[in-house]
Amino acid sequence: MTAPFRKITDQMNRKVKLSEGAPKRIISLVPSQTEFLFDLGLEQEVVGITKFCVHPSAWFQTKARVGGTKTLHFDKIAALQPDLIIGNKEENERAQIEALAERYPVWLSDIVTLDDALDMMLRVGRLTGRAEKAQEIVEEISASFQALPQSTVKPGRAAYFIWRKPYMVAANGTFIYEMMRMAGFENVFADLERYPEITLDMLAAAQPDCIFLSSEPYPFAEKHIAVFQEACPDARIRIVDGEMFSWYGSRLRYAPDYFRSLWETLRFA
Repeated sequence: MTAPFRKITDQMNRKVKLSEGAPKRIISLVPSQTEFLFDLGLEQEVVGITKFCVHPSAWFQTKARVGGTKTLHFDKIAALQPDLIIGNKEENERAQIEALAERYPVWLSDIVTLDDALDMMLRVGRLTGRAEKAQEIVEEISASFQALPQSTVKPGRAAYFIWRKPYMVAANGTFIYEMMRMAGFENVFADLERYPEITLDMLAAAQPDCIFLSSEPYPFAEKHIAVFQEACPDARIRIVDGEMFSWYGSRLRYAPDYFRSLWETLRFA
């Protein structure tokens, strides 16, 4: 007799066939979603994560790792016998996801806006039998963002760097762009899409008031500031916590307070 199953739709409108009941062996391929699964209380159900899933630290130390987000090890995944794999359109490689989907149920998120992130959390909550907890987290995040001050005095126009050699920034159509907007910053590269390569001459021409050097994926540090300051002598330059701008799971609970703090240091520096 064939086991009962259900069909659900992920955020890419893909149909995913799952066995009835909450999944018992989950692999998460995205760091921010891994942390969310932890906050849903899925300690026993999550059996595999990536080498970049650093939160929570207890899982990073104890859970099986199945490679990087874009360099998955299929043998390790097979050994874990997952009944659900949770990934993301941008953070995982399409060819690898398609290969996995031939053997396992693979649910993908597709996130650009805060609403997308909240929708992902509600859907994953229902998918994993943790709908009530997911609703609680979403309500907390929504209230925190709604409480962000809507002042007419803003720090100004900003550039957000994610990489060097070559220099790359977060531009329109990205979750970072959305977080910058919600934090009160105007992206000086709003006319560009996704993660374009730029030059220091392009940066100087854009005349940002603020330059943000992200802690991830490239680990910018204080030693990198000088070259940007030379290009834009009047800009305020900060090393910023990339997790606060780019993680779209339950870590969003901490983002509004971080944005307030960043805003104040720039306004009164």
